Amino acid sequence: MKSRKSSGDRKAEILATTLDLAFDVGPDHVTTGMIAARLGLTQPAIYKHFPKKEDIWREATEALCARIRDNVRLGIQTGANPVENLRLLVLGHLRLVAQTPALPEIMVTRDPTGTLTDARRAIQAEMAAFRMSLTRNIEMAQAAGHLRAGLSAEDAATLLFGIIQSLVLRLIVTRNATLLVQDGARLLDLQLTLFMNEGYDP
Repeated sequence: MKSRKSSGDRKAEILATTLDLAFDVGPDHVTTGMIAARLGLTQPAIYKHFPKKEDIWREATEALCARIRDNVRLGIQTGANPVENLRLLVLGHLRLVAQTPALPEIMVTRDPTGTLTDARRAIQAEMAAFRMSLTRNIEMAQAAGHLRAGLSAEDAATLLFGIIQSLVLRLIVTRNATLLVQDGARLLDLQLTLFMNEGYDP
């Protein structure tokens, strides 16, 4: 006899399934019927935990935003090497995307019903904070003599962000998240090497 799942476990399962389906069929095409079918539940069982589909997206968005914020905190470690913080930021975000590949699609999805508007705006706001943390650490690395002083911190942040964007685009095309972190680490080290101040040995 199967043990009955707690409300918290069931809700977590519904949220995870919603995000899996968002990657499979597109965020704006996910229905409670699809969620129920994948979990082997009835739709009323879904509504017991989330009275409206918007409630599912709200909690899923809050969880994703919290994970982005947790990653951004890595970039404000006082006393840490800012170059290492840059690595933690970029690779941490790539790990998040590898674990939740629907994240980029939620950020850019066309949403004729308006169901995902709040989710998109919230995640975009967190990513703006992520980019600011990249820029701040680049400036700190320049001040410490690690990166070239003549480098535009904004341009450097754009290039680092571009590594994420290019790998995410490949993910959207190939539907394969397995190499995100591995390829990201290699490309990130290559890009950071080009930023390095002559004579600095990381």
